[in-house]
Amino acid sequence: MPNTDKKIIIAIDGFSSCGKSTFAKAIAARLGYIFIDTGAMYRAVTLYAAEHGAIRSGMVDEEKVVELLDQISIDFRFNPSRGASDIYVDGTLVEGKIRTIEISNCVSAVSSIAEVRSKLVAMQQAMGRSKGVVMDGRDIGTVVFPDAELKIFMTADPKVRAERRYQELQAKGDKVSFDEVYDNVVKRDRADMSRAISPLRQADDAIVLDNSHMSVDEQMAWFMDRFAEALNK
Repeated sequence: MPNTDKKIIIAIDGFSSCGKSTFAKAIAARLGYIFIDTGAMYRAVTLYAAEHGAIRSGMVDEEKVVELLDQISIDFRFNPSRGASDIYVDGTLVEGKIRTIEISNCVSAVSSIAEVRSKLVAMQQAMGRSKGVVMDGRDIGTVVFPDAELKIFMTADPKVRAERRYQELQAKGDKVSFDEVYDNVVKRDRADMSRAISPLRQADDAIVLDNSHMSVDEQMAWFMDRFAEALNK
């Protein structure tokens, strides 16, 4: 194992349902780093907006979302039973609520609001200031931490990603069809890449990881090689 006395920032970007958060959590646990799920933060804002009348019938009222930003409090708390951090909004656990298809269908619209991104990027930068963090999202290596020592861009075939997401939702008992999930994946890709503020794109110095046909162990072995290289730079 590489010498981990040197702490770095590990930025993981990529498409939805690539397993970025699962991968990032495993890396953080392996290295003893802090994991920050930025996607969960945007989902938390989306949930808060929905619960406070800023989203109705799938339509996002941007002005009302911006008005709510000063009211929302987001924090992560380590859950020893999961060996990972859970996200809380105003002191209430929302880990399960933010993963529904309803939130998934609106999160791209909410995260494209400039004021939302500005607030959460500032929070993320503050969280990572001491290094020794693994952060995943859409713009970590390009906007939040452009100087991160190790940047990874994750991708996978859209149908593979949709199947993973579908199985996850089925396991939770959500009544949703594969076609609905696949449609959501494709629409989110399009929205994430085409938004005006911090669009999803691969940083010039990011290393691509296509995990369409890779096991969890294969991904970790791949990562540890890249991590050793980053420490030696």
